[in-house]
Amino acid sequence: MKLAILSRNAKLYSTQRLVQAARERGLTVRVLDPLRCYMKIAPGEFQLNYQGKSLKGFDVVIPRIGASITRYGTAVLRQFEMMGAYTPNCSDAILRARDKLRCHQLLAAQGIGLPTTVFGDNPDDTQDLLDLMGEPPHIIKLNEGSQGAGVILAEQLSASRSVIEALRGLYANFLVQEFIPEAKGADIRCFVVGDKVVAAMKRQAPAGEFRSNLHRGGAADRVELTVAEQETALKAAAVMGLGVAGVDLLRSRKGPLVLEVNSSPGLEGIEGVTGIDIAGAIIEHLLRCANIPAGKKGGKSKRKLLLSN
Repeated sequence: MKLAILSRNAKLYSTQRLVQAARERGLTVRVLDPLRCYMKIAPGEFQLNYQGKSLKGFDVVIPRIGASITRYGTAVLRQFEMMGAYTPNCSDAILRARDKLRCHQLLAAQGIGLPTTVFGDNPDDTQDLLDLMGEPPHIIKLNEGSQGAGVILAEQLSASRSVIEALRGLYANFLVQEFIPEAKGADIRCFVVGDKVVAAMKRQAPAGEFRSNLHRGGAADRVELTVAEQETALKAAAVMGLGVAGVDLLRSRKGPLVLEVNSSPGLEGIEGVTGIDIAGAIIEHLLRCANIPAGKKGGKSKRKLLLSN
């Protein structure tokens, strides 16, 4: 089996772990920078080149496409799909998840819990938009932000108006959401592989911060999920069409609420906290879905391996 990993940086922890897990199972692996891939498209002909050579014969592609290269990265992935490669997260699924507004609309249509969200474009409608939202605090977030960037807590109505006016002045797309005080600055990252949540961790924001992202100083611990939380995470990933996903939940009085569905969830934090071989679970899932037998396996990982059946 020939595997490609689309990643801008082969030295990133998540990329290295996927390479390691694949090679332990006897697979041929190549890390490709999606921005160095270029393509030829003609009737009935799809070709990809990389550094002057044709990319052929890849059975499976794992996309690790960052938000900043979504458009080009998904075009490269789509080209692989057209050439017959299997991927757990297809290009359309990544685009669905990456657009927060579209993601929330699709989740809400399926009755999945999420914070009340409002969206509008015209400055004349700002006050009515905030009236629809209700009393502050409000969470204002960029439509395509990641890792907590572009997420603002406005504790006063005047602050919400000021932030909205500033973002409109920058022609930025944003959402306004209700603040969930009972979450107390914590959220839960559920790592979905196939039809199972293979690992979960609770992330707690540091004092004086409301964002729990580990990149922003949040602390993490392993957490046991309720049945409702597992079902919500699995349903959210399925609605997006993602075979591998990080689903972020808030614990609220109304039950689990989906904050985000991440199509390229990082492995470092959650593998470190849980001790679970998530990279191995991903590769095993790919082997089953792609219907290709693994080659001779190498040494066993020291991490606990939890697989979806």
